[in-house]
Amino acid sequence: MTAPSTRAGTPAETSLRGGLGQVLLATLASTIGFWAWMSISPLQQTYATEMGLDEGQISLMLATPVLVGALGRIVIGAMTDRFGGRIMFTAVLLLSAPAVLLVALAGSIQSFPLLIVSGFYLGVAGTIFAVGVPFSGAWFPPERRGFATGVFGMGMIGTAVSALATPGLADSIGYLPTHFVIAGTLVVMAALVWFLMRESPVWEANNERLVPKVIGALKLPVTWEMAFLYGIVFGGFVAFSNFLPKYLTTIYPDEVDALGAGARTALFAAAAVVARPIGGVLADRLGPKIVSLVSLGGIVSLAYIVGQQPPEGIVTGVTFILMAAAMGLGMGAVFAWIGPSTPKEKVGAVSGVVAAAGGLGGYFPPLVMGATYSPETNSYSLGLWLLVIVGAFALVVAGMLRDVGRKS
Repeated sequence: MTAPSTRAGTPAETSLRGGLGQVLLATLASTIGFWAWMSISPLQQTYATEMGLDEGQISLMLATPVLVGALGRIVIGAMTDRFGGRIMFTAVLLLSAPAVLLVALAGSIQSFPLLIVSGFYLGVAGTIFAVGVPFSGAWFPPERRGFATGVFGMGMIGTAVSALATPGLADSIGYLPTHFVIAGTLVVMAALVWFLMRESPVWEANNERLVPKVIGALKLPVTWEMAFLYGIVFGGFVAFSNFLPKYLTTIYPDEVDALGAGARTALFAAAAVVARPIGGVLADRLGPKIVSLVSLGGIVSLAYIVGQQPPEGIVTGVTFILMAAAMGLGMGAVFAWIGPSTPKEKVGAVSGVVAAAGGLGGYFPPLVMGATYSPETNSYSLGLWLLVIVGAFALVVAGMLRDVGRKS
């Protein structure tokens, strides 16, 4: 029996009309969620100065929202299979608003313990990614899901929005009003999602209980394979997006101030955002394996260059942008790999686990960078060498995996 045709005008394609608009709405929701999730990092220098934080405390402050955002994706991904994207997008956005206000309170009273607690809660915003992957994929046929998840992945631009807008707003309107703006934007976006978003007509609720669903996902080899690869590509992106302002102002204190570091971090995030859908499209056409190999090879090479601490300027700027682009290609390829390799009813659960692995991949590097920093040489080279080694290992692993092949 032949598969239903998906040429223009056929019932299969007609039922999915409007999918791009829905994916773009999900992308906008993800952008706002990422802005909130990364709202501590752009102001890390303010927190460090006003609270007298050391390297370890700064690293913990930056890493805490990432950890919760990572682990929470397992639960949120499975719940999306059951309740759908509209409900879960709305819930995550609304739950994130009080977290932003709690961060504002912690900063206002200069309480580091409260900042860690509020950062833990703020991690809820980072779970939004696990909602959008199954939601977006359901709006496109299998041969175009790399494109769909790539477009949705552009919501990572929220890290760039945070890097640029958060310190800029804090300078212009003040610390507390800035957090009111972020929280208000989350609530407005939740309202837009609730009234404008709709589920794909081919989506079906999966009412399997959470724990068996997650266990079922963990029994699939593809879950572990993609989790490891995504932990490198997305984890590297999250880690650098989160830690780059700290890195630049520490290694190049005379050349880069807080606003300059924010601008460079925004360019880093933008490069990954642009590259992600390209990675998805290339994976649809060439197969995700070759795109993943190119991505990992680029990350390893460029991390080595960063580890040499070249003079601040064109070389460092181009190197970080190329590294972000390599990570973006890899992110698009990995999620294009999941769909064709995973049973339809488990895509949400598998995506949640893989997305969690990506977040966890972003949790540890800031802690490692803080622990391996050498004040004598003003260098993070040991931490960067660890990235080179892990990336090289991932390159070998990716080369051994079975490709799902080129799509026709």
